[in-house]
Amino acid sequence: MALSLVGVATPAHAAAPRDGLVAAVVARLGPSVQVNVAPRSTDKWGFGTAVRPTSAYPEGWLFVARRETGVWRIALEGEAEFATLSAASAILTGDERRTLGATKAGARGAESTTDRRTGMRLPFAVGQTWRYTGGPHPMSGSARSSIDLAGGDGKVLAARAGLAYTMCRSGRGWVRVVHDRGYATDYYHLEGNIKVDGKRVAEGAFLGNIGNDVSCGGRSTGKHVHFSLRRDGAYTAIDKYSFGKWVVVASGGAYDGAALHGSKRVVVGGGLYNYGALGLAQGVVDTDGGSTLNRRSGPGTANPVVGTVTDGDTVTITCSARGTTHTGRNSYATDLWNKLADGSWVSDAYVWTGTGAPVNGLCT
Repeated sequence: MALSLVGVATPAHAAAPRDGLVAAVVARLGPSVQVNVAPRSTDKWGFGTAVRPTSAYPEGWLFVARRETGVWRIALEGEAEFATLSAASAILTGDERRTLGATKAGARGAESTTDRRTGMRLPFAVGQTWRYTGGPHPMSGSARSSIDLAGGDGKVLAARAGLAYTMCRSGRGWVRVVHDRGYATDYYHLEGNIKVDGKRVAEGAFLGNIGNDVSCGGRSTGKHVHFSLRRDGAYTAIDKYSFGKWVVVASGGAYDGAALHGSKRVVVGGGLYNYGALGLAQGVVDTDGGSTLNRRSGPGTANPVVGTVTDGDTVTITCSARGTTHTGRNSYATDLWNKLADGSWVSDAYVWTGTGAPVNGLCT
């Protein structure tokens, strides 16, 4: 949802600058919005969260504000002004200024469709298997940005390092982690969640337990985590993104779908084993139904076979080059070949990396 930047004068009767700040945010988003002003806010700078509860999926933003001549200027995630104000805000930490100030508003487009590398794990412990209880469906808006997961030890963990924020005014239920490379992840319905305002958390940090909390609205039946993907300040379709070395696949309607690890396919209701994060210069071998992939001494089938890798294996790519063309899953045809850490070569047609471009540069 695109929202224009506006200024709202601070009421003369306001008991404190924050009262005017709340009024300014409400003026932007409507009377039903929950506003949580961070205690570090001053009479010049404001920061916090704003959530619009609904009966289905809530919508929430971080906001940053600056007060000039009695007027609060409010900027929300996803707006260019949000990055500008974040980079300059005196009440944000240096880490926040660098991370939030780098948000590329409106950058979802060619880059987000050709490079889906996240560097993220599934949001639970590596080595555990959880149930895939809901395929791609919305958090808010029309983008099928979210999946549902449950089981294991019930502990929800950060999919990647980043800055964590508690979204709901109640302090319960919803944590957002803002990562690098324009990504953020949401974790909703949590119970016993951490209460944070910009704390840096490591990959695998505890965020809360699966639950049914609906402090920000929506519905929940059966304890689970509603895990959502955001990019450049807005929810983005989670289809074809990878977490824990599984590629999420959307099909049919909301909550339908599957996940792929190499050629292994798990549909909703099945179990997803957390293999850990796929590195940005790594790939998962996907032979599209086969068992092994030939490794060759050079980038092309004219070169001798020097070994094999197994479907589902993780490979580390040192550089890439052009060679013979092959066609893999979903009619992906390419002449790109990847040089592996052991010096052998495999066709990129049979390696899922999240992009059709070289992930570690061209070999020289």
